[in-house]
Amino acid sequence: MHSSRVISAIDTHTEGMPTRVVTGGVPVIPGATGNERRLYAMEHLDGLRRFLMTEPRGHAAMSGAILQPSTRPDADWGVVFIEVSGFLPMCGHGTIGVATALVEAGMVEVVEPVTTIRLDTPAGLVVARVAVSGGHADAVTIENVPSYVERLDAHVEVPGLGSVPYSLAFGGNFYAMVDLDAVGLPFDRTRQRDISDAGLAIMQAINEADRPRHPEIDGVDHCHHVEFIAPGSTARYSRHAMAIHPGWFDRSPCGTGTSARMAELWARGELPLDTDFVNESFIGSRFVGRLISQTTVGDRAAVIPTITGRAWVTGLGQYLLDPSDPYPEGFEF
Repeated sequence: MHSSRVISAIDTHTEGMPTRVVTGGVPVIPGATGNERRLYAMEHLDGLRRFLMTEPRGHAAMSGAILQPSTRPDADWGVVFIEVSGFLPMCGHGTIGVATALVEAGMVEVVEPVTTIRLDTPAGLVVARVAVSGGHADAVTIENVPSYVERLDAHVEVPGLGSVPYSLAFGGNFYAMVDLDAVGLPFDRTRQRDISDAGLAIMQAINEADRPRHPEIDGVDHCHHVEFIAPGSTARYSRHAMAIHPGWFDRSPCGTGTSARMAELWARGELPLDTDFVNESFIGSRFVGRLISQTTVGDRAAVIPTITGRAWVTGLGQYLLDPSDPYPEGFEF
């Protein structure tokens, strides 16, 4: 075989959503912090992201994580999150996939019944506690970065939809939360194209009218996720369809989206600390979230969320690039 690039990876899925965990073939990404690495990768390594995420090696809903040495002394590994939409500051389902892969591959010291892994992410330190039995990663609880509400009960004018009510919260990424009833759509996968189109239109309208910016993390300055809340959802059990730029749905319940949703419910006084919150995805998979403490982000009140979910190893791969391949950075279809 002739190959000018060899990338090693452990493929996993977290409650239905893939994470390609890159374990070899990528040198250390420059940057003094996790977020500096993300910003460098956005400028210089987007071809690598497309190589791994888009067709023919990936697909339209692919997600991944590049393992790196940590930039900080209190973390075991560094992670740069990638997906078809770009480089993320944080990814909840991806963190659960990374922690599962590290335990299953023996890339951390495995301790039963709980192995604790500290991860240096672009959004900050994230702690993953892996429930282990017989060397198998049974479930993962992640302690996420501080999450907060950017705005409650706002409205945005959206072509074709009119004035759409929404709230915006940060849980590692920015999420607009919109009731499906507000856009006249059912919680029905046969209508996923209509829901996706509505989500993309809402994202564009928010970014054009009032683009959000994280007060402490450089380059986190847009909304690429709309969490459409299904009718009947409550502050204890919620169902949603997570529409993501450039036009796909999260198959998992979305860890950072669950964090943002809990921050919104907490800001409304509907979800107290130390209370379980079950969040269900468009395919019926679930995460269990909790808010464990209060903090601040800049001058904003914030909370520390935990998310519990499961991931499974689905494959081991070496991804090659033949020098004659006409699609060296993949393609989108």
